[in-house]
Amino acid sequence: MNTLFVAMQDQGSRRWAPVGRLTRNNGLYRFVYTRGCRQVPDFEAFSRLTDLDAEYVSADLFPLFANRILPKVRPEYRRYMQWLGLNQDDNDALDELGRTGGVRATDALELIPCPEPTEDQRYEILFFARGLRHLPPECQASIEQLQVGQPLFLVQDVQNDRDTMALMMRTGEPVQLVGYVPRYYASDVLRLLDSTGAQPVRVYVDAVNRDAPMQYRLRCRLTAPWPVGFVACGAPEFQPLSVKGSVAPLRMGIEPSGRNTGATAKSKAER
Repeated sequence: MNTLFVAMQDQGSRRWAPVGRLTRNNGLYRFVYTRGCRQVPDFEAFSRLTDLDAEYVSADLFPLFANRILPKVRPEYRRYMQWLGLNQDDNDALDELGRTGGVRATDALELIPCPEPTEDQRYEILFFARGLRHLPPECQASIEQLQVGQPLFLVQDVQNDRDTMALMMRTGEPVQLVGYVPRYYASDVLRLLDSTGAQPVRVYVDAVNRDAPMQYRLRCRLTAPWPVGFVACGAPEFQPLSVKGSVAPLRMGIEPSGRNTGATAKSKAER
């Protein structure tokens, strides 16, 4: 995984908007703000990333995101990697952040993986079911009985006051609700349903982590053909703000290719 978008929730409307893009290329991490930050009232730049028009470059993962990685010395690290379905001996920081969202109680940020076509030109995402805490007790109990590979079915929650595009997941007979598709995938999935039809879009149980906190309890896999011309995360709010040409390295010794950053870029990064 090489691209994550940073989404922020507006506490007033409860709506989410992509406000930044984190990428990794040739061993360097890069961060830019996206047009979605204009949709968040009174949006303020993140600490040490103070210029909305700059591109920030670092050999190390920026502290804003590195602080969302679980340290390997934590006693629950092995189980945590199992819940995520990742290899604990070959763990990638962006894969971990993409799987967990990097959610913290201290802010309203979440990291969104941007899907890319698989080798056989399919759209495929792994995610944890959302909203489990709000389900009736009988639905929560039914999740414990799900089996790996079991199909789940999508239902658009058109009467949802907060999000008319919300996609619920249910079992077959007997029908039980088992959570929601993450809100940031809903637009893509609805477009896939429109372009390929309901049958090719399939959702399966990837894992049931019965010993995990509720947010990591049910891991799902969604797969569909990747339509010709389909662009994931292609809405205008995902596009970067106009970059002035300044690149702001956050560590000494980094030389952004083709750019003369000089003392100005360095001072921006150090403020």
